[in-house]
Amino acid sequence: MRALGIILAGGNSKRMKELSHKRAISAMPIAGSYRSIDFTLSNMTNSHIQKVAVITQYNSRSLHEHLNSSKWWDFGRKQGGLYTFTPTVTPDNSNWYRGTAESIYQNILFLKRSHEPYVVIANGDCVYKMDYNKVLEYHIAKKADITVVVKDMPADAEIERYGTVKMNEDFRIEEFEEKPMVVKSTTVSCGIYVIRRRQLIELLEKCAEEGRYDFVQDILIRYKDVKRIYGYKINSYWRNIASVEDYYGTNMDFLKPDIRNYFFKQHPDVYSKVDDLPPAKYNPGAQVKNSLISSGCIVNGTVENSILFKQVFVGNNCYIKNSIILNDVYLGDNTHIENCIVESRDTIRANSYHVGENGIKVVVEKNERYVL
Repeated sequence: MRALGIILAGGNSKRMKELSHKRAISAMPIAGSYRSIDFTLSNMTNSHIQKVAVITQYNSRSLHEHLNSSKWWDFGRKQGGLYTFTPTVTPDNSNWYRGTAESIYQNILFLKRSHEPYVVIANGDCVYKMDYNKVLEYHIAKKADITVVVKDMPADAEIERYGTVKMNEDFRIEEFEEKPMVVKSTTVSCGIYVIRRRQLIELLEKCAEEGRYDFVQDILIRYKDVKRIYGYKINSYWRNIASVEDYYGTNMDFLKPDIRNYFFKQHPDVYSKVDDLPPAKYNPGAQVKNSLISSGCIVNGTVENSILFKQVFVGNNCYIKNSIILNDVYLGDNTHIENCIVESRDTIRANSYHVGENGIKVVVEKNERYVL
């Protein structure tokens, strides 16, 4: 493909509460064995983009650990490859990234030293499948300056937390509002953009001269009447992870057979870093219904409509329902977990009772697993 990829993976959301205290949103575990960023990386490699930059900032240790080998997404190559960029102190700059445009501008040498004519920019905190080649073909056919991937959302979605767009009959974007107070359109931006590389460099340098930092506010919205900005509408599955409720809902979607079949049995595949773990073990008396149980788990109790990530131990007489248990959690005997998300590497004491009665409850216990 005649494009390079940039994945924006440095952001944080306070709506994620305790879940973002130890990791970036793009590193959030999804569907038992994946991370959020795996879906965007897989889309890049499946679209035959050979050079991809991941821009990180907030709580990036877990994300960097996940990306420490590029072979899992087939980026271990002599030409191109996977690059990770963090804020760097230089004689000219000592700032952290103050916005999405500045995060790319601080690494503008990556763009200037590349030769691909186009750039695909995507967020790392969305779950979807997409062939970016089709977006690029559309971009060229429309003779667009910038193409924005958009999606019609249901009326009951929290549309006010997205960027909303209005398009004319030719799909040219005429209005673009970022997180509007009053929702005027149910068509939202998916945070995926196609733009010519030289034009992106020009726009970023212009933003830097004027002290502007945000890609949406200072490029898309500011230039919507000057540049030819078009929307590319998709109808397939797409969800953004920016709140506890969205994260919970996205994972629970994978308990639906049609969603699992779409992501994991239909071509192209979704790739992730693979851990060398034994298969899940179900001891006598264990009962599991409509759940995803990952490798390394040991189950003794009852699990219903839940997702257990890697290396979870479920004690005797435990009852887990409508819950997400993240990696390396030990659940003591007689524990009751319902409508909860249990943070990774936790130890839940025996006879504990956690139920989310008014929404989803995030359980964070700091009990020592091994004591003298």
